[in-house]
Amino acid sequence: MKKDIDFSPVTGVELVLTKSENNGETQWDVYLVNKNLIELETVMITSKGYGEIDGHKKETSVLRHMIEKVEEQSYARIEPIQPELFQLNNEYWVSYYILNQIFDKKFVFVPDSIQEDNLQYIPELDLMGIRHA
Repeated sequence: MKKDIDFSPVTGVELVLTKSENNGETQWDVYLVNKNLIELETVMITSKGYGEIDGHKKETSVLRHMIEKVEEQSYARIEPIQPELFQLNNEYWVSYYILNQIFDKKFVFVPDSIQEDNLQYIPELDLMGIRHA
């Protein structure tokens, strides 16, 4: 039962939405950053977008990702994201193991939080992006 599982608080794990230029084209990507001094194992991520655009309810498909291992003080690319989705809530549900303990956290980039004005330098990736802890 879910009530029997000890969900310890998540620390040292962040999501970062980055902007980069590739052959003159802008690309946006979502990364998982592990700032811990121990690796994350069996990282499972679901992502979806939901909300309203021009008064109409919109919802994206749920995407599922699995990453075997994210080394200590490292990162992993999760997926690209299209700028048209920045008007929606972009939700990422992240679950992973450290040793035999499961950790679980929901990250939500709220509508219109993904803007040029909110970009900052992300040293772990050497890219400009928006950090969500």
